[in-house]
Amino acid sequence: MASEGYQLPALPYDYNALEPFIGARIMQLHHSGHHQTYVTKLNAALKGTDDIQKPIHELQYDAISLGGPARNNGGGHYNHSLFWTLMAKPGSSNPAPHGQLKLKIEDEFQSVDGFKKQFNDACADVFGSGWVWLGVTQDGKLSIETTMNQDNPLMKGAPLSKNSASKSQVVGTGGVPIIPILGQDVWEHAYYLSYENRKVEYFNAWWNVVNWDKVVEYYDQFASKQTPVPAGALFKQSNI
Repeated sequence: MASEGYQLPALPYDYNALEPFIGARIMQLHHSGHHQTYVTKLNAALKGTDDIQKPIHELQYDAISLGGPARNNGGGHYNHSLFWTLMAKPGSSNPAPHGQLKLKIEDEFQSVDGFKKQFNDACADVFGSGWVWLGVTQDGKLSIETTMNQDNPLMKGAPLSKNSASKSQVVGTGGVPIIPILGQDVWEHAYYLSYENRKVEYFNAWWNVVNWDKVVEYYDQFASKQTPVPAGALFKQSNI
């Protein structure tokens, strides 16, 4: 962590790299506009505190207890720092999960297509803004979870809606230990310029840019060992 606070990480690809599925203008606004704002406001919220020295993944654990600005902007910073790495130029990554993660998905969701359908259904069910995650539970199982606004499953006390078994089930509050390895941004700013109100079309198109190599890496190296994806793994930088 740099002494001056958190910084906006550079994208691992150009703004136009995800076209035609996600446009360059959306990526520019999303990264240099929305994400930069989260970083700026997070630094302001934590200025003069010891918390500003924490790696961003560690800040998530107690973000809710630090108050609204730290929760919202700290979550926004971690969520997006992870999100950018989960995408890649079409054709540059494996088009599907592989290795142990593929076997886990097929075992728990019957097929990769079955998993994608449940994940897309969870995205479509979000009312308002939020995120949908694939994560690993404490007992090593995969779970699809929904968090609202900029919350994520690492936050102690964040409400989680569990979609893997039944959409009516609620994990509730209490810091359920779930390690996210894949996340979809369901905020309108992630897609509206290109897809307008056709968000289901966006959810389907998004799979064309998912970086499955990175998702598998996060599962193998971190989540399968009950370790959150650390800041240093996201962009190989220590100052995010």
